[in-house]
Amino acid sequence: MESQDNKPTCLHSRHVALGALMSPFGGFDMPIQYAGIVEEHNAVRNACGVFDVSHMGEMWIKGADALKFVNFLFTNDITSGETGKCFYGMMLNGRGGVVDDLLVYKHSDTELFLVFNAANIEKDRRWISEHAVDYDVIIEDMCDSIGELAIQGPLAEQVVETVLSIPCRELAFYTFKLARWNDADIIVSRTGYTGEDGFEIYAQHDAICAMWDALIESGRCMPCGLGCRDTLRFEVGLPLYGDELTDDISPIEAGLGSFVKIDKEGGFIGRDAVAQVKSQGPARRLVGIELSDRAIPRHGYEVLDATTDHVIGHVTTGYHAISVDKSVAMALIESAYAGLDTPVRIRIRRKTFPGRVVKKRFYDKHYKK
Repeated sequence: MESQDNKPTCLHSRHVALGALMSPFGGFDMPIQYAGIVEEHNAVRNACGVFDVSHMGEMWIKGADALKFVNFLFTNDITSGETGKCFYGMMLNGRGGVVDDLLVYKHSDTELFLVFNAANIEKDRRWISEHAVDYDVIIEDMCDSIGELAIQGPLAEQVVETVLSIPCRELAFYTFKLARWNDADIIVSRTGYTGEDGFEIYAQHDAICAMWDALIESGRCMPCGLGCRDTLRFEVGLPLYGDELTDDISPIEAGLGSFVKIDKEGGFIGRDAVAQVKSQGPARRLVGIELSDRAIPRHGYEVLDATTDHVIGHVTTGYHAISVDKSVAMALIESAYAGLDTPVRIRIRRKTFPGRVVKKRFYDKHYKK
């Protein structure tokens, strides 16, 4: 039974029936694992897994000013991109910190679909509504009516086409299409959060439940929880809001400057602040750290200078990474220490463990080119 304080997704009863370990996440009662994090992680790396990500927030922005409005909210530039393309970027506050990171699906210049983080649904609703007053737009909040599946792994295309009978091989990475499935309208995109090829499907709850049942009954797609979703995204250096991105972390500090189009026409909220960070150089940088020990660094642990007790930053995410069998972390540290191979230490409980700065991507992505 879900906590009274946390919402169930449309698939909640199915997770319970499968024996999933359930836990609160982002205001929802979500499956953390079924068979186990390692087994589910490896299924996505080597075959195919399906995630319930119906906790994510979705919203249509429609109207004559839809493109202009979303482009002003969003750091990336959606004006020149073709319809059918997905864009990753952020909404920033006036200080250049991150309100949220999100995807924008460009259906047309007058219809844009936004997907944002579950934990930020209420904040994002307010932020978007407050800034819409001077624009000719209609906001259609779909958070409570749409569910979402993420089907991920090297066999994802084959599974989606054969088990669900949804043609998808023509979709390039970060593109989408609208389709019909069993008389339901769906959105299918070649996107994901695992570093593997995969698809995300949005639909009304009944259709999401029927797709989930077909995938599980096929035996070709392992049910996966949020536990391995985190280990998978972490290994390929993808950020999680609340860890690598916050209201006080600039996308430049987080190494996401390529998604911030400072010179785009019309600008965007937070543009001047983030431009200043970029021109002056960030005081902090998000880096990878590899430990020489098997001790596991966790969120919030202190990162120290190699020879003194000077605290230079903190761990944002850390694991003994499953795919590479190493204890690694992403950490936000002083820029002076951010060069590759710089020696550092991480305080884990009462001991410190030596490590070195490495690239944030600990495992290579395998997207379809």
